[in-house]
Amino acid sequence: MKKIILFDLDGTLIDSTEAILESFQHALKKHGKQTPISDTLITSQIGHTLETMFAGVGIEEAMIDEHVATYKLYYREISRQKTVLLPGAMEAVRTASQFARLGIVTTKTGLYSRELMEHFEMMHYFEVLIGREHVENPKPHPEPILKALEQMGQPVSSVWMIGDTRLDIEASKRAGIECVAVTSGYDNKEQLLTLTDIIKNDALEAVQYIAQRG
Repeated sequence: MKKIILFDLDGTLIDSTEAILESFQHALKKHGKQTPISDTLITSQIGHTLETMFAGVGIEEAMIDEHVATYKLYYREISRQKTVLLPGAMEAVRTASQFARLGIVTTKTGLYSRELMEHFEMMHYFEVLIGREHVENPKPHPEPILKALEQMGQPVSSVWMIGDTRLDIEASKRAGIECVAVTSGYDNKEQLLTLTDIIKNDALEAVQYIAQRG
C-alpha cells in the first residue's frame, strides 16, 4: 500500500505572511479598530482559524464574522502576488509524489488555497485539499485529517502529516497518524518539542525522512 503524505500550507509549503498581515490589518481598519494591533501578535496566531485570530486580538464576538468576511475578500485580491513558495517546497512535493499519494490539510479557506496551488502549478500533485469550509472542527481536531483520508479511500495506516505548528502535531496524534514537524513556519523548535521529537528544517527534509521509513 502506497504511503500518504498530508501537507499543511502556511509555514510548511508557502509563506503568505505578508498577505495575511495586510488583510488582517485591512479588516481591523475598515471596521474601526482604534487600538493598534502588532504584526507580532497576529503572526503568533497563524495556523488558527480567522475567527480565533480575530477573537485573540480583542474583537467582540458579534463583530468577528464581519471582520472575517472583509479579510477574505481582500486576501483573495492580493494573495497570489504576496505569497511565495518556501525554499525546497516544490522539490518536496515532487519527491513525495514519487512514492506517496498526496493531500493538503489546511485551516485556510480551501477555495483560496486551491487557487494558490494552481497559481504555483502544484495542485495536480494533490488528490485532495481540505480547507476551513470543509469541516466543522479545524485542527487541532482530527476531523480535517480524517476527512482527507475518507476522500482518498485510505485507512489510517502508512499516513504522515507534515506541518509547522503544534496544531498539526496534535491533530495528527488524535487522528492516529504520524507527523513530522518543520521549523520553516510559525512555531519554533522549543514549542514543537513539547509534542514531538521528529523535527526537520523544512518540508523537503521531512519528505526525505518519510521516504526512509518502512
